[in-house]
Order: sequence, then C-alpha cells, then structure tokens
Amino acid sequence: MPRTALDYPPLPVGAVLAGAAQRYPDRLALTDGQEGLTYAELYDRALRFARGLHEHGIAPGETVLLMIPNCPWFPVAYWGTLLAGAVVSPTNPAQPAAPLAAQLADSDARAVIAYAGALPSVYAADAPGVRLTAVVPGPRSSPGALPEPPAGRTVLSAEELLTHGRAEPAGRRPEDVAHLAFTGGTTGRSKAVRVLHRNVIANVAQTVWVRAAGRLYDADGVLGLARDEAAATPHQSVPGTESTISVAPLFHAMGLVGMVAHTVIGTTAVLHTRFDPARYLDDIEAHQVAMVGGSPTMYRALLASPASNGRRLKSVRNINSGAAPMDSGTRQRLTELFPDALYSEGYGLTEATMALAMWPLDAAAGTPHGTVGVALPDTELSIRDLLDPERELPVGETGELWARGPQVTDGYQGHPELTAEQYAGGWLRTGDIGRLDERGHLFLSGRAKDMLIYKGYNVYPLHLEDILAGHPAVAAVAVIGAPAADAGEIPAAYVVLRNGAAATADELMGYVAERVAPYQRVRELHFTDALPVSAAGKVLKTALRERHAARTAE
Repeated sequence: MPRTALDYPPLPVGAVLAGAAQRYPDRLALTDGQEGLTYAELYDRALRFARGLHEHGIAPGETVLLMIPNCPWFPVAYWGTLLAGAVVSPTNPAQPAAPLAAQLADSDARAVIAYAGALPSVYAADAPGVRLTAVVPGPRSSPGALPEPPAGRTVLSAEELLTHGRAEPAGRRPEDVAHLAFTGGTTGRSKAVRVLHRNVIANVAQTVWVRAAGRLYDADGVLGLARDEAAATPHQSVPGTESTISVAPLFHAMGLVGMVAHTVIGTTAVLHTRFDPARYLDDIEAHQVAMVGGSPTMYRALLASPASNGRRLKSVRNINSGAAPMDSGTRQRLTELFPDALYSEGYGLTEATMALAMWPLDAAAGTPHGTVGVALPDTELSIRDLLDPERELPVGETGELWARGPQVTDGYQGHPELTAEQYAGGWLRTGDIGRLDERGHLFLSGRAKDMLIYKGYNVYPLHLEDILAGHPAVAAVAVIGAPAADAGEIPAAYVVLRNGAAATADELMGYVAERVAPYQRVRELHFTDALPVSAAGKVLKTALRERHAARTAE
C-alpha cells in the first residue's frame, strides 16, 4: 500500500450521508429483504428522526444510546442522531440489565432507541438520566407484550419521531464527540471510548482509499468522493455499483465504521440480523455481492454448513476477515467457495475508531500469510519492549504494538487515569503483541494479557491456536494460560470438534508437539461444545479462564 498522505475534510460525520444522497439518490442504500431505502430516502428519514429527537428535548451534544439489531432502523437512528448534533452510543441489543446500567451511566445517555425485545433490560437498568425511550419494532415482540416503563419516562414508537418534519443538519466541530463506543470487554469491564468526528472521518478516508482508491473532499459542506483511477486495482470497489452483506453487528466498531465507509462508496448493504449460512449464500447470489466481511468464527460456520456444499460464488471479488487471525486451512477453503476473490485481513480496535492496518487489495502485492496487513495511510506502528516500553524494537523482534494516527481516539469517557495509561505521548498502547517485517507487514502473536510464561519462556496462545485450527477435526480452538505450581503457567487448549469428526486429546496435543519447540507444547486439552465469544466473534478469554478455574476447583 502506498504511504499516501490523505486529506481529511473538517466535516461532521453526518456530511457522509448528505454527500451519498447527492451522488447516489436513487441507489438502494440498504435492504433487509422486507424493506429497502434508497440513499435519498435514508437521508430524508434520518433528518426526520433528528427533528423528532429535537422535538422531544434531545439537545446537541447529548447522548443517544442505540440498542438495535442489524435492521433498517439502525442506520436511520444512527444518522438521525448525528444529524441532530447528538452523540451515538451503540450497544449490544442483547445486553443484560446490569452491564447496560453501567453503560447508560458511563455515557450519560438521555435517550434510548431500543427494539421491543430489549425493553425488559432497558427498564430494569432504570437509568435516572434517560428521559426518552423510542421503541423499534422487533421480530419477536408484539405491542401487547411490552413491559411497563419506569415512572416519568416518555416512551413512544420510533415511527412517531418521524412525524415532525425534517431537521436542518446540526453543525458539529471536528473535535466534538461523534461516538461513545464501548470496548468489547474481552479482557475486563467495557469502557466508553470518545470517538471524535475527525477520528471517524479519518478512519473512513483511510478505509475508502484502501477499498476503492477513493479520496474524500469537502463539496460545499457535504462529503465528496473522487476515485483515483490510475491507482485502482481490479479487486477494489467501484463507487455506486456494488453490494455487500452486513452481518457484522452494527453496534461494533467493525460493523459501524464499515457502514459509514460503505455509505461513502455508495454500496448497497444487505442487512442480516443474525448469521444464517443459507440466507447469507443466497443473498450473495441474489444481489451479486462483490465484497463479504466477517470473522474467522463466522467463516468456519459458513464452510461447515451444508448450504456451502458445491457452491462457487464468482461475484465476490474480496473476502475480508477481521476480529481475530485466520488459520490457513479456513482461508484455503474460502478461496474454493469464492474462486474469483482476493482474500484480505485487517486489524484494529475501538480505541483506534476501527482500523489501524489492512491488506492492500492488490493480487500483485505479495502479501504474506499470517499478516494482518500494513499500516493505513498516515498511521505509524511501533513495536516496544515489553519490559521497557520506551525502547522501540528493531524489525523482526516481538513486543507490544503501539500506534498513532488521525484515527486514534480521545481516550475513555470519565476515566482520565485509564486514558493516561493507554494513551501515552500521542501513542496508543494497543495491548497486542506483534512484530513488523522489513516491508511493514504486521504479524500478531496475541494480547499481552494472554501471553503466558512457562518455566521462564514466553508462550503465545495465538501460535498454538493457529496450529490446532489446521487439524482437520478441529472447528474452533482457544488456548489460555493455566496456573501450574511447577511451571508457573501451562498452555491449556479448549477445542470444538467439527460435526462428525473424532479426535482424542492425546492426538491433538501430539499434533501440536510435532510443530513447536518443547516449551510451547499444549499441556492440557479439553473438548467443549462451544467457545464463549463476543458479538463480534472474539473469544472471551476472561470467561474461558473462569470456566477453567471452576473446572480445576471441582
């Protein structure tokens, strides 16, 4: 990828949709199979939503928490909140009451937009600052089943917000907060990250450059897009012509910022509330989808489904994977299902808006297996000594990844001590362990908190997971460090077998032992029906450690 300095227009994020509505007014912006909206219709509905928020007392700068699955109401509420000048705080629509109450308090939310099935949690959380709840229709709820709201709460249907006419887009500064985005909580309590308007515009500009060779510009107060035809490759998107499947949760950074980037490019998003392999594949054929995205967990489930047997989907030109590294076996089977596609990966985290590194969409780039890509334009990556973070390590050595760039966010809401610890001198300490090669490719070894020390040796679970995932009987695997009196910690693996496959623990541990140094061998292996994963497909290692501790205690 060329180290191209990009322009970042000083516009609010709402200018993205305004620009798309000008460039692609009649193009289908989204569909869930039942309802579709063109870009002009989406912009109109978002402006009406913004007016509805104003009419019900939500002022610019106040927070609106979205608790909506992947359906047309999510982009309407997202864009409408931003166009009202308010702050979007997206959260998992399946969030239980206790963690939801913490998120409502951390974000200081004044309104909640929730689908009907989430109302029991919303009302049980009973945040005193919430003045307004707007209810989005849900697939498994009926008006008669709605619970009683807390006293003094204004509750109305989301449709009622659209009945007051259109708002004028609120002016916001680049330094204003656009999102209060919660971290995944895979290593501890979820925290609200302050994502500024300029962070979103920057990360979208970087992503659009990689995905479509497109450059952003200010077109009289709305966002313009110009494609650099000379720099474009056959696997990059052609603006205003393509479709994608939107199955990554829109409340997660990958799905949310990806949605904004797709809006810039004028892509049609086919929304999936949940992952259904048969529908996923059928929609690729029906909409001639050009780009698919997901996590390794999702792709493994897709390939394990009978619906994929014998299919060759040639409309797909790019397979993108994120959230966790991909094993080589799954990658090879994906290229058989999508024979004309270029496989790519990316890497990011909520504290970096979404992405820090991506593969170039260029078959001639010679991207090596195992990398998560190279730094996005205007992004610096640095590998630091784990014991002396001020010392930058040379090419090829492994340490903690630090990053800086225009997409690095403003810290944690209400937690200056955590912000000072994680954001150091303009750099973001990612907490991930990795190395860089001489061409700038980033290779990850796992989370710093996941690294275990066996008899004084550093052992990286990701390496062991990648090996085990290559065994034909293994569908999914996670490795954790388990306390051991004589060794400090030992690698303990939890394995999900493929349907119909058989393997013993000794067989799988021997498979690893043949491929690693003696100190890296898996010392315990347990079979499980499923791994605990987040909505974004990341394995919840904290939950797995708790499960292992309970097993040991028994």
